[in-house]
Amino acid sequence: MLLLSLLSGCDNAPNDSKDMGQIMGNSAQGYAKVVPNKPITFPQDHLAHNDFKQEWWYLTANLTTASGEAVGIQWTQFRIALSPPDSEPTMLIEQSQSSPASSKNKFPALHSQWQTRQVYMAHAALTSKTQHFNAEKWSRGNKHLAAVSSNPFTIFTQNWRWQSDNNDMFPAQLRVEQPEFGFQLQLDSQQPFQRQGDNGYSIKSADSAVASYYYSQPYINVSGTINRHGKSEIVTGKAWLDREWSSQFLTKAQQGWDWFSLRLNAQQTLMIFRLRGNNDAGHFYSARLMNADGHGSNINSKDQPNDIRMTPTQWQQTQTGRHPIAWHIQVTSANIDITTSALNSNSDMPLSVSYWEGPIQFSGSHQGEGYMELTGYQ
Repeated sequence: MLLLSLLSGCDNAPNDSKDMGQIMGNSAQGYAKVVPNKPITFPQDHLAHNDFKQEWWYLTANLTTASGEAVGIQWTQFRIALSPPDSEPTMLIEQSQSSPASSKNKFPALHSQWQTRQVYMAHAALTSKTQHFNAEKWSRGNKHLAAVSSNPFTIFTQNWRWQSDNNDMFPAQLRVEQPEFGFQLQLDSQQPFQRQGDNGYSIKSADSAVASYYYSQPYINVSGTINRHGKSEIVTGKAWLDREWSSQFLTKAQQGWDWFSLRLNAQQTLMIFRLRGNNDAGHFYSARLMNADGHGSNINSKDQPNDIRMTPTQWQQTQTGRHPIAWHIQVTSANIDITTSALNSNSDMPLSVSYWEGPIQFSGSHQGEGYMELTGYQ
């Protein structure tokens, strides 16, 4: 089995990208299962969980340049298992590669044979009101090419690297370098991590058939520089880290998700998402209202079926599909009633796995900024 068959569901590589929702709903047979009442521990769970099929380290940031321009950055490292833990390692025909969004070759070049269980895919983006840069890197799991390690805590794919000062995630330095764009950021947080759902056990459907282990750090201070076409600019702002792992993120009936990270004020943030079913009755909603002191409250449509409402108010055809780029979001129990707008409506990620991801602003009962991710749209 090749990496390409993992992504395409067949032996031959397709010439177009796959949607994230298609991949995350693939079979979990043979992989570790997500179960309730399993505690998330730090710093151990910052590292990879290779018995699970999929995993990510996901950072987004709302930043401001010295001249006052709003920009957003995204950096993600995905880990994808090629074969279950008890099976033979996969013979992967693969060459480490960095590919810009404009590349016609959507998958790694086939060059030489390697035997491995894990591959890493890294995505990066830099977004302003008028520009959206994005790129990706692939590599087999190898301590010299792509890995997650401790002493100190490090995540990297080739020359894109997160490196902490110790075994904790923070403080850390994040460096992404591409010909057209890049960023070098210092990241720090003194706040407790937030375990999503039931102490880190995050259900993805009303029957709890699918779940993940999920925690976040929504209170990260950022400083550093961004680079666009060789021009370096100083930036400051706030970042949000999501850590999640599972062997199946979606049921077969779910098409994708709409996910938001929202900074309501300096002391409170909101994570909220909708997993889309085949009709309105099949949607699943979940949210967590998070305080800077580490406390928070959970809301989901299994326990509180009418508390969350998420309604698209504007659609736009973009490079990877027709996307809802503006929303009306209501959380009745938290007195939240806001409308969102995208900083740049053309924030597609037309990579090997396609989706929409970009910075947003919102107004209404609360005013602020955050990030939006949309998957599964055609």
